Amino acid sequence: MPKPPLEQLFYSSLVTEHIVPKGRDFAFKRWHTRLVDISKHYDGFLRCDLCPPLRCKDPVVKWYYIIHFDSPEHLDQWMESSDRKQLLELGQKIFSAYRFKSFTTGLEGWFSMQSGSSENQGLGPPRWKQILSVVLGLYPVVMIQAILFSALRIMQSWSLASSMIINNLITSVILSLFVMPFVSQRLRFWLQPAYLPISRKTNLIGTVIVFTSLGLMVLVFTGILGLVKQ
Repeated sequence: MPKPPLEQLFYSSLVTEHIVPKGRDFAFKRWHTRLVDISKHYDGFLRCDLCPPLRCKDPVVKWYYIIHFDSPEHLDQWMESSDRKQLLELGQKIFSAYRFKSFTTGLEGWFSMQSGSSENQGLGPPRWKQILSVVLGLYPVVMIQAILFSALRIMQSWSLASSMIINNLITSVILSLFVMPFVSQRLRFWLQPAYLPISRKTNLIGTVIVFTSLGLMVLVFTGILGLVKQ
């Protein structure tokens, strides 16, 4: 007997966390009621479960709700709808941040937003930190690879297009499997998601570590290249 498609076996759900300042509970519940009323008009809507609030030591309350649709397609339609985007924009006056995780859709992963109209704003660490972290991991990989390939005369006779794609493949594998997990783990204290508060001291320490590491690597590789040329 043939198995039914996956979307016929599992409903699709969206779990959302909202960070609400204390004292705004009533406003949030009113906003959530409006969200449910509007989502009911979308195809495939099943129900929306609002969990009891989590009252934190900080002056905030975390509210969680789970909205269910009968298929990934219908959940995607709701998530990409103009109605939902307008609701989120209105909600910025009530909650200070939110993040969500969707199941059985193409939108896996945690997202967050502190301000602005773009839902992708605040995804992971700030962009400047992501850029510096990638440069910190990429620079030594590219330099070591270039020095070794030059010393061993690997792909010296290849065309630039051919050697470049092989170099990029090798670099991407090393970076993804080994270097970036190492960098991310070591800089975990600094690479906090944008929706989490981080002190200026921590930001400064992480930034200094990155730039100092890059500066030291420049000195080391400059010395190595000088020895190779001799």
